[in-house]
Amino acid sequence: MTYCVAMRLDEGLLFASDSRTNAGVDHIATFRKMTVFELPGERLIVLLNSGNLATTQSVISLLRQRLHGEGTHLMNVPTLYDAAELVGRTIKEVLARDAEPTLDQGVDFGGHFLVGGQIQGEHCRLFHVYAEGNFIEASKDTPYFQIGESKYGKPIIDRVVQHDTSLAEAAKCTLISFDSTIRSNLSVGLPIDILLYRAGSFAAARPQRITGDDPYFNKLRRGWGEGLRKVFARLPEAKWFEQEQS
Repeated sequence: MTYCVAMRLDEGLLFASDSRTNAGVDHIATFRKMTVFELPGERLIVLLNSGNLATTQSVISLLRQRLHGEGTHLMNVPTLYDAAELVGRTIKEVLARDAEPTLDQGVDFGGHFLVGGQIQGEHCRLFHVYAEGNFIEASKDTPYFQIGESKYGKPIIDRVVQHDTSLAEAAKCTLISFDSTIRSNLSVGLPIDILLYRAGSFAAARPQRITGDDPYFNKLRRGWGEGLRKVFARLPEAKWFEQEQS
């Protein structure tokens, strides 16, 4: 399992993913879940993936391999919509090849992708591409998507992030969201890859890798934990409970 978050905000885009794919008593596997396709000054397309590792790796491999062909690929599609559609078609292609022969074995070959970025001539866009190949687009009302083990990190994002949230605030909220998820689910773990992109900059992508000894991440998780305990201690007790004890 994994946990990925992507946001499309007024200020730009945020992408973040953990790197754990399997966890158990005697086995933990680490794989990067963020893939960047870019031509600085002209386009940036970022993919985050969760789900069956064989499926998602095959999709990424095909997308990379076809960059050198004459057909449609991520470096020549005219819009982000076309990029999401291409990713969806590639997912369906891989599933048709690998999943159909084993449908009766109960193996989940599904994979989800978050596809976002900016191409010259249009604004920043973000899509959630489902295992079936169809997709939805982020909007001002729904400025972020999560895939993978999302339930533990969702409450903090829901309370903080809106379309006009700054990238700096969104990054802080996202890392707290990851900390909450890591604390509650063994299948999500460090390191975290995070990428911030300012709208219209078309600058070279500079992903940051957050490891267990990262001073800022550790300061956030300590401050968040201490803050929660202090706020909880100040909350009033229920009056009906006090009455029952008297």
